[in-house]
Amino acid sequence: MAETRKKRLIIAITGASGVAYGVRALELLKGLDVERHLVMSKAGERTLLEETDYSVRDVQAMADVLYPAKDIGAAIASGSFRTMGMLIAPCSVKTMGEIRTGITSSLVSRAADVILKERRRLVLMVRETPLHTGHLRTMTALSEMGAIIAPPVPSLYAKPTSIDDMVTYTAARALDLFDLEVEGLNRWGE
Repeated sequence: MAETRKKRLIIAITGASGVAYGVRALELLKGLDVERHLVMSKAGERTLLEETDYSVRDVQAMADVLYPAKDIGAAIASGSFRTMGMLIAPCSVKTMGEIRTGITSSLVSRAADVILKERRRLVLMVRETPLHTGHLRTMTALSEMGAIIAPPVPSLYAKPTSIDDMVTYTAARALDLFDLEVEGLNRWGE
């Protein structure tokens, strides 16, 4: 008898500005048949409190499975734990650098390293501007390693009327990269 395996997606929130993207991705996944695995860096928790009205517990409650950022022995740190991949939203430059070098100091960067070595989908919503040459070289190297670099750039053709509209559209487009379709999205040409 074939086993039915639930889809799993890892969502990581790091300390870059733009935690709303990770939070919105978690919210959008609630309507889909996907198990949400969450890890937040300490800087991500701090940024959440600075940028939103959510508490850390509010966001943790959106996940099906929660991992402490220092737990490098967690399930998502092993290639034998099967997932669809990982979305880091937002992705700090520090996290991006750790993933690039393979020198991982947290569960976020370790899990991302595992995703790459297993040839699964890794989407990095890198949130930094302007970018210097080192940032660009790191992004190029990560792209060559199989990661998708998806900075949270608003799609103005969707005619957003609020910041919430822009965040929702951008988070939904990031989920598209995992072949997860959020209904109600105003798509070009449809």
